[in-house]
Amino acid sequence: MPLIPWRPSELDTFFNDDDWLFPVFPGGQTRPAMDVYETDAEVVAKVSLPGFDPEKVEISVENGVLRVSGSLEEEKEEKEKGYWRKEIRTGSFERVLKLPAVIKEDAVEATYEKGVLKILMPKDQPKRSSKVRVKVKEK
Repeated sequence: MPLIPWRPSELDTFFNDDDWLFPVFPGGQTRPAMDVYETDAEVVAKVSLPGFDPEKVEISVENGVLRVSGSLEEEKEEKEKGYWRKEIRTGSFERVLKLPAVIKEDAVEATYEKGVLKILMPKDQPKRSSKVRVKVKEK
């Protein structure tokens, strides 16, 4: 049976066109790209946040969950400028992620360089649970 090559239809390419009329992010929440990887000593998260003020980004680690949130304030549109396009995104975001290892929560560090937030989370030894015998009571 011969294979038929796929060719995109007008509908498939509609959203690739620069002149389409619908806004992608009309404000509100967006999801910045995030990479998370693990080494022998730590878990590292990198979040792409170009244009964000690092002082306005909140980072917390609690009970094995990383939470990163922030907002990018909108530049006021000036009528005299005669905008043809206004695509710079604004709004807020929140990323929540269950971490793959036990973390020393009081030793987490973060740096912001060239639009990338890097969060270093040192690993901790998992707490060992002890075996407890439970006695069954007869009624």
